[in-house]
Amino acid sequence: MATSPSITGGEKKHWWLRNKKIVDKYVKDARGLIATQEQSEIASALNLLDAALVLSPRFEVALELKARSLLYLRRFKDVADMLQDYIPSLKMVSDDSSSENSSQQLSRERVKLLSSSNNSSSDSPIRDPSFKCFSVSDLKKKVMAGLCKNCEKEGQWRYLVLGQACCHLGLMEDAMVLLQTGKRLAMAALRRESICWSDDSFSLSNFPITNDITTNVAPATPPRTEFESITQLLSHIKLLLRRKTAAIAALDAGLYSEAIRHFSKILDGRRGSPQGFLSECFMHRATAYRSAGRIAESIADCNRTLALDPTCIQALSTRAALLESIRCLPDCLHDLEHLKLLYNSILRDRKLPGPVWKRHNVQYREIPGKLCALTTKIQELKQRVASGETGNVDYYALIGLRRGCSRSELERAHLLLCLRHKPDKSTNFVDRCEFSDDRDLDSVKDRAKMSALLLYRLLQKGYSSVMTTIMDEEAAERQRKKAAAAVAALQATAIQSQQRQTQEQQPIKESELENKSTPQQQTSTASVFQGVFCRDLAAVGNLLSQAAFNRPIPMKYEALTC
Repeated sequence: MATSPSITGGEKKHWWLRNKKIVDKYVKDARGLIATQEQSEIASALNLLDAALVLSPRFEVALELKARSLLYLRRFKDVADMLQDYIPSLKMVSDDSSSENSSQQLSRERVKLLSSSNNSSSDSPIRDPSFKCFSVSDLKKKVMAGLCKNCEKEGQWRYLVLGQACCHLGLMEDAMVLLQTGKRLAMAALRRESICWSDDSFSLSNFPITNDITTNVAPATPPRTEFESITQLLSHIKLLLRRKTAAIAALDAGLYSEAIRHFSKILDGRRGSPQGFLSECFMHRATAYRSAGRIAESIADCNRTLALDPTCIQALSTRAALLESIRCLPDCLHDLEHLKLLYNSILRDRKLPGPVWKRHNVQYREIPGKLCALTTKIQELKQRVASGETGNVDYYALIGLRRGCSRSELERAHLLLCLRHKPDKSTNFVDRCEFSDDRDLDSVKDRAKMSALLLYRLLQKGYSSVMTTIMDEEAAERQRKKAAAAVAALQATAIQSQQRQTQEQQPIKESELENKSTPQQQTSTASVFQGVFCRDLAAVGNLLSQAAFNRPIPMKYEALTC
């Protein structure tokens, strides 16, 4: 009976040492596999690290190696799931959700630390009244924060690894905060170590040259190459966030063309962007296009957003509203039914689609009310479809033309839309997208091609419909011009016949007038010559005889007196 406790204690000690040796062996083998930088070897190292973490779940070196291995294998979602407690936006959401419950508990947690001034004894020192009460939960948070800060180099690699993973997942704001925090912590630790080191610390005795792996030593500071890559990544993230902020500010100010220009710089840039960030930018640009009245471009951006993220509630509702605005009711009903299925799945799973850290523009508590309104809307649209409103599509608004436009305007607008939304070019944006999982590439391309083909067919149908209307208007205009030309020709012939009649009647009148005017002219000449007055008639007669003028001129002589 006396030897049993000692045996049990020895077994326990032996079991603990055996697990520690096993964990050290797993970590050592994993380091060797990771050093090869081959994906198959790193996958094998992950299995070893998982086995080590089963035996020692809080082993810091194993956690760091596992996170860096997942990052190297581009399994960013697994990194985010592993370190989701360090994501700033997720912390803010959890704090906001728990603020309502904690506000009620604060009143219960507040207790009087010191007695009031009335009950205090005369010999007690004067105390500050601000220290009369405190919050137990706040004290607990501060104590835990202090304990975490006193931990030995805890959290440096977490911020750096998680920041890179968040960048590739499209969480740009979180990535910037995490990378800046990790970089600052690493530099502060390096400064502290360099200050504490003395000249004797650099002796060779303090740096034994052995092949053993010391697992209790904290991970070394990242090499310079990692800092350079993190610095470049931070600069790229800041550039994208500046452009996004400027675009959203222009959109809020009503400068839609400016917002479209900023978002196009992000989406058409030479350097690729993460899948989640691109889907957000496409959605914002679709809103800008919709506000500017460019419905076809807005629908195309909604299609791209849904190709990248099929569970985007905002893209589905926006595309349904756009299709309803042009009275394309069957496609609008299809989107609303899809949205209804998505709402039902959210209520069934009791959570929003996707992982916990994924961003959504809607909260879970809003889903029941939205589902009721959506059901009513679907019923109204079904009644409109049953009444025969399916063929009255506003193709002018879809193409972006005014009613009564010319053929040249229609052909120009149709050519531009076809060049932009051709199904062959529908997957060009995929080349500038960085996917968190390469297995999503084929499905994204298929969804993009299908939605682009449907939009292209709708544009072709709109072009043929508007062209038919324009041709009918041109034919009617030609008929009106032909009728006006016929009326003008009749008027011209009537005028010409009238002129001919007047011309024929004019010689007759002139001859009659000449016959009537001949005796009058004779009498008038006689009277004229009779009225000739000259002082010296003899001189005039001599002149006339010299000019061989032999006609007799009747004269009337009158006496003149000077």
